[in-house]
Amino acid sequence: MRRRRRGLTGGCPPPQARRGTMARQLPLGKDSILAEAAEGGTLAAAEDVAFLRLLFVNVVLVGPPGAPGWVLVDAGIGGMAGRIRRAAAERFGAYRPPAAIILTHGHFDHVGSAAELAAGWDVPVYAHPLEMPYLDGRSAYPPPDPTVGGGAMAWLSPLYPRGPADLRPRLRALPEDGGVPGLPGWRWLHTPGHSVGHVSLWREADRMLIAGDAFVTTASESAYASAVQEPALHGPPQYYTHDWQAAAASVARLAPLEPERVVPGHGRAMQGEAMRAALHRLADAFTELAVPPDGRYVAAPRRAEDGSAYTPP
Repeated sequence: MRRRRRGLTGGCPPPQARRGTMARQLPLGKDSILAEAAEGGTLAAAEDVAFLRLLFVNVVLVGPPGAPGWVLVDAGIGGMAGRIRRAAAERFGAYRPPAAIILTHGHFDHVGSAAELAAGWDVPVYAHPLEMPYLDGRSAYPPPDPTVGGGAMAWLSPLYPRGPADLRPRLRALPEDGGVPGLPGWRWLHTPGHSVGHVSLWREADRMLIAGDAFVTTASESAYASAVQEPALHGPPQYYTHDWQAAAASVARLAPLEPERVVPGHGRAMQGEAMRAALHRLADAFTELAVPPDGRYVAAPRRAEDGSAYTPP
């Protein structure tokens, strides 16, 4: 197992960005891109894993083409329910709703169409217990941080919806045993930092990782980079990450899994040895590569009694 640098895990001091530097990307070659055209405008990451890019965010459809009981992972921004339903109908057949919707976390770009989809399909929505206050109408997320810089997506972040969403009565907590409802062979992994209840999904059989925003493969702070999506590995979106110490520990947890294929919440799906090497590099040098030089959450988040990170405006 690789040695982890001091300052990247929960028992050590929180990561501190170096003044005067910007978080850097880890470029990857074109051969690291994993995706083939599939049904309904989706891209295939595996025979039974496809994803749909909705502007700047991905939603994932898990299940073999034509199979009933598939699962939707994340639900994109608001107003995208129709596109998701059409893609699902083309892949799985009309009138075949999913067994469940799984949320990696509840930020607006991952939960925006969840309520409409869940109601129309009459299916449950699952998330980590610590994410519940942001999904049951009780609490808004901490405000985003435009001071991290990096481009228009960061600068405009104060305008983004931050909740609270209310997915009751269909909202459920993920099982404590780590199983993923509707997806035998998959496990959910708690990967906090970008949000307190963030999860990633892992399938050991083929080393497939649905990362959510634990790390991404585009510079999410930049509108241009989000549109072009040059292959590269990045830490979580900076303007919406509220606990950098936890984010570092989450990447350090994922890298030793040695994923063969990764579908992130933002950016292209990636595969192969170069991707794994970049992920280890990100884990080993998280402060240098991922943490912004300035920002309201860089030093340490304030913590509520339930363990959630929150700093008031």
